[in-house]
Amino acid sequence: MTQTTMFEAVNRQGTYTTKYEDAVKKFGTNDLLPLWVADMDLASPSCVQEALQQRAKHPIYGYTVYPERYFDAIHAWMQKRFDWEIDKKWIVPCYGVVPSMTFAIKAYSNEGDGIVIQSPIYPPFASSVKRKKRVLHDNVLVEKNGRYEIDFEDLEAKLKVSKMFLLCSPHNPTGRVWDEDELEKIIDLCLKYDVVIVSDEIHADIVYEKKHHSIACFEKIKTQSVVLTAPSKTFNVAGLNTSYAIIPDDKLRRRFSVMQDKSGITNGNPFGIEALMAAYEEGDVWLEALKQHLADNIAYVTDFLKMNTLPIDTMKVEATFLMWLDCRKMGLTQEQLTHFFIHDAKLGLNDGKSFGEAGEGFMRLNVGTSREVLEEAMQRVLNAYKGKI
Repeated sequence: MTQTTMFEAVNRQGTYTTKYEDAVKKFGTNDLLPLWVADMDLASPSCVQEALQQRAKHPIYGYTVYPERYFDAIHAWMQKRFDWEIDKKWIVPCYGVVPSMTFAIKAYSNEGDGIVIQSPIYPPFASSVKRKKRVLHDNVLVEKNGRYEIDFEDLEAKLKVSKMFLLCSPHNPTGRVWDEDELEKIIDLCLKYDVVIVSDEIHADIVYEKKHHSIACFEKIKTQSVVLTAPSKTFNVAGLNTSYAIIPDDKLRRRFSVMQDKSGITNGNPFGIEALMAAYEEGDVWLEALKQHLADNIAYVTDFLKMNTLPIDTMKVEATFLMWLDCRKMGLTQEQLTHFFIHDAKLGLNDGKSFGEAGEGFMRLNVGTSREVLEEAMQRVLNAYKGKI
């Protein structure tokens, strides 16, 4: 099978998928091309499909435990993909990264405590903090020449008055892969002020030219760090609700597990378990081909916008299949900008302002689809812009 045919967009309509079924609710119309919510329109690898089909042949889908093979698969994946030797006892099976973020907030802080995030950021970071009545401290990222950087002076000021730091690594939506020295600075500050780092690393597998360093692989922060991740973005299995936490410290792990147990969300999904094991055991070759396809899509969008002199700049994408489009040169208010994409270009993208005030003037584009779909999307943008000038 060629790479082109491997990564054709699959028609998802009629499968109750959020991207399509919720488009009317989100955008007020179904007359658009949805490129918003962060899952892909690309088929999961054949190893995952076959594992799920095999499990489906058994006619009972009851309560399911996590087998030893599940923990072995995660252990091996961390070793071969990130050179990170974890202990299998550090692994806590979970339902999803966002619920796990809430469990961590409840486990490691109290009402009124400060929690640091870095906007523009995936919306549940801020909403999870606010819903649990913690004080949100936003260490706003600084955009410099098409790339975001950390304001460490401001970060230190925020960490001084906080109990937790919710790190997004790699970062969504900016596409940053934090450098090793940046992570070292974050770690030193969190150690200085006794702040627990909870790191969402769900996009860690889709990193292009750089290397992802998990926060908990740094020896000095092992007792103050929690990693939340999943195969869901990588292998397009988000609907199977299977994630996990990696928590090296026994005390932190117990506190997290207590909060998760109190929620009642502890049963394994039989299909999610099968998908994780198959993906981590057999999905390497497919993943490398996927990354090349996504990198080519990112390059295509970047080149198209430049060649057609559209007033839209792209941030350098170091990770994820999400592009953070800088539309400030269009000279539109945020309301006008979203109207342009929805009603003129007829594209469903994520409104940049939903990622925080720092996202004003931006839109997030999901390139986890076929080249043909992206070509149609870019042509719509070009036609809509020409119709406006």
